[in-house]
Amino acid sequence: MQRNVGGTDRIVRSVLGIWLVVTGAAAYQDGKRERAAIAIIAGLGLCWNAMTQFCGGNYLLGVDTSTDSCLVE
Repeated sequence: MQRNVGGTDRIVRSVLGIWLVVTGAAAYQDGKRERAAIAIIAGLGLCWNAMTQFCGGNYLLGVDTSTDSCLVE
């Protein structure tokens, strides 16, 4: 896997991922299990993208935010 996530994109994915996991945990405690599962899975996915610096969606669309230019290839 070649890196295609970096810079601001990586930071945004990390923050949004953590926020979704926390929101999912709160929803789970309120008994909203379906919403909790969706939020936690999405949050973990974003955190995984940020950690591995690879996004399959970016790859399919030819987007590479790991460079300074953030241009579509």
